[in-house]
Amino acid sequence: MKWQGRQRSSNIEDRRGQRAGGGLGGLGGLGGNRGGIRIPSGGRGSRGGISGLIGIVLFLGIVWFATGQNPLDMLTGGSSASAPGSSVSSRQLPAQGEDELADFVAVVVRETEDLWNEQFAALGEDYPEPNVVLFTDSVNSACGLADASMGPFYCPGDSKVYIDLSFYDQLHRQLGAPGDLAQAYVLAHEVGHHVQNLTGVLPEFNQRRQRMSQEEANAYSVRVELQADCYAGVWANYAGQQNLLEDGDIEEALNAAEQIGDDTLQRRMQGFAVPKTFNHGTSEQRKTWFERGYVSGNPGDCDTFSGNV
Repeated sequence: MKWQGRQRSSNIEDRRGQRAGGGLGGLGGLGGNRGGIRIPSGGRGSRGGISGLIGIVLFLGIVWFATGQNPLDMLTGGSSASAPGSSVSSRQLPAQGEDELADFVAVVVRETEDLWNEQFAALGEDYPEPNVVLFTDSVNSACGLADASMGPFYCPGDSKVYIDLSFYDQLHRQLGAPGDLAQAYVLAHEVGHHVQNLTGVLPEFNQRRQRMSQEEANAYSVRVELQADCYAGVWANYAGQQNLLEDGDIEEALNAAEQIGDDTLQRRMQGFAVPKTFNHGTSEQRKTWFERGYVSGNPGDCDTFSGNV
């Protein structure tokens, strides 16, 4: 992916090194001040609860089987621990060129902003851009206290995406999904959840879930996640129009979609898959919907709520 030297988003809060309770750790907190569904990384998966978290887990199977807690409880604040009240400080990102991975995130976020501003403007609507928070180890959010072992997540309560950048090393080494576009796919998927929050998909899910059985909620969650995958594909199409893609990039993203399918993750974790617990879709479904968005470039083709998925 040809991203170096492109304009960065200003909606980045760099809180790396900042303790979740508020103080600064050894790295010091950095980041701009602007204005979050969850991707557990498959590590040890610590589970101090996340109070009020409406986030939907991208690597949901890992959380369930690594921690024993049903992560769909997060969708309506089913866990009990809450983040301590504290002020949040952040500083500007390092100058461009001084922190390559932070630059990469900021550039990809800017490209998603350009895409969705364009899409919303075509409908006569404004696109409130989400903030993306870089953190180390743990972070306070409007959805509660989040641990890095849970991975990147979107928090509808404050409209922010949260990511510990060490996740990208885990994506490569533990999950077998290397490459710039695999990394960009993660961000574009999370921003897709922000779009769903703005368009009412997430609020409707949370409202309906109150009347659903667990299996029904799982099936609905699959449709929510596959739509976010499709939106990530729409972004990849846009990146191609901007001449940002290189040979092999789409294959990297499709490989990432395959590696994070519920069936693949569960077999990796425990040797077998339990379809009724799938919350994000099979590897084949995730690849199919990402590719659909990529081929069409039209968010209108991302309706995962009508018919079969």
